[in-house]
Amino acid sequence: MGNTKKVHTEIAAKAKPAVCLEPCPIERGMRIIGGKWKASILWHLKDEPVRFNDLCRQLGGASKKMVDQRLKEMEQYGLVNRNVLSTRPIAVSYEITDFGRSALCVLEKLRDWTEEYGV
Repeated sequence: MGNTKKVHTEIAAKAKPAVCLEPCPIERGMRIIGGKWKASILWHLKDEPVRFNDLCRQLGGASKKMVDQRLKEMEQYGLVNRNVLSTRPIAVSYEITDFGRSALCVLEKLRDWTEEYGV
């Protein structure tokens, strides 16, 4: 009987999940490329710089305010660069950085996964 109690204690000890005191690598990555519209923005910038208004049109359901907010966040993280094309009227374009481009392989895997499973 002494062995039975020991086995149950060992199993219970192994069943407890580890406590994360800081965000795991997946959470840290999602904070950078996750969130509404960020991945789509990166995807639309993968081939060439895109003017702000064109990017808004390509994203369809995103408001200009939302796109502007996401682009500012992404610029702070170093995912995109903002280029002023003219000041009167203001015209800007955005281009993906090397750091932003490094996330494209993750997005390609996500695209493949959604297509494979019909998500």
